[in-house]
Amino acid sequence: MLKIVLPKGSLEKATFDLFEAADLSVVRSSSVDYKASVDDPRIDEVRILRPQEIASYVQEGLFDLGITGRDWVEETNSDVVSLGELRYSKATSNPVRVVVAVADSSAAQSVADLKDGVRVTTEYPEMTRRYFAERGVKADIRLSYGASEAKIPDIADVVVDITETGRALRAAGLRIIDTMLTSYTELIANKEAYADPAKRHAMEQILTLLTGTLEARDKVLLKLNVTEAAKDKVIALLPSAKSPTIAHLASGDYAVETVVPKRGINTLIPDLIDAGASDLLEIPISKIIH
Repeated sequence: MLKIVLPKGSLEKATFDLFEAADLSVVRSSSVDYKASVDDPRIDEVRILRPQEIASYVQEGLFDLGITGRDWVEETNSDVVSLGELRYSKATSNPVRVVVAVADSSAAQSVADLKDGVRVTTEYPEMTRRYFAERGVKADIRLSYGASEAKIPDIADVVVDITETGRALRAAGLRIIDTMLTSYTELIANKEAYADPAKRHAMEQILTLLTGTLEARDKVLLKLNVTEAAKDKVIALLPSAKSPTIAHLASGDYAVETVVPKRGINTLIPDLIDAGASDLLEIPISKIIH
C-alpha cells in the first residue's frame, strides 16, 4: 500500500534501529543497497535516499511517506503533511539546530551587526537567503558542500550550519550568534496519499508504532510489594507522571507497579528498599501507546 523513503547517512542507523524496535525491521541485501523491504502488509516499497532529497520526492508523489529533518523540509520549501515529530537524531533524542556562527574574534554579537555584502557559507542556501532577506541584510550566500566551519574567516565571514551540541563549532573557534531553526526528525506524507482514507489509516498506525517505541525509550516498568505500614512512604518516592497501579493482596500487603525513567533507577531502587519495598522487578518496555 505505502511507498516509504528513509534517510541515508547520519540518520540511517538510528532510523533502522527505531524501525526494528517498532517491529518494522528494514531488510536489505547489503548496507549499500538503496532498496529494502519491511515485512508488514501496509508497506509495499522502501527506498533509502539522502535526507536532503526526501521532502521533495514526497511532495512530488514518488513516495507516500518519508522520514527527514524539518531543516530539509524548510530548505526545499516542500508542501507536505507533517504527521509528527520523531524525537531522535544521530546521537541523542535532542533536536538539531541550524545556527548562524562567526569567528570568536568577530565583532558581531548578533545578526544586526552584520553588514551588507557579508560572505555566508552554508549547506542551506535557500533557507539562509530567506533568513537574511527578512532581516534586511544583503548577504553573499555561498553554497557549501561540507566542512563549512573550516572556511571562516578567510573564505567566508559567517557560517550557517547544523549542530546538535555545538562542540564542533566551538572547537573550530566559532561563536553562535543566532539559531535559525530547531529541527527534529519528522514523519512526512504526500498530500494526495494522506487524503486517501486507507493510506492515511496505515500511516497513522505506523506513526503509533514509532512514537510508542520512542516513548518507551529510557523508561522501565517497576513492580514491587509493600506493607500497609510502608505504603505511603514508598509511593511518595515514585516519580510517576500518573498514579501508580496499586492492588491489595490476599496477604494484606500491596502490589504496586508504575512506569519510571531509567535514569535515576540506580538510586531509586535502594531508596525504595530502605522505605520498606520488597520483591522489586525492573522490566524493560518496548512500547508505550497512549
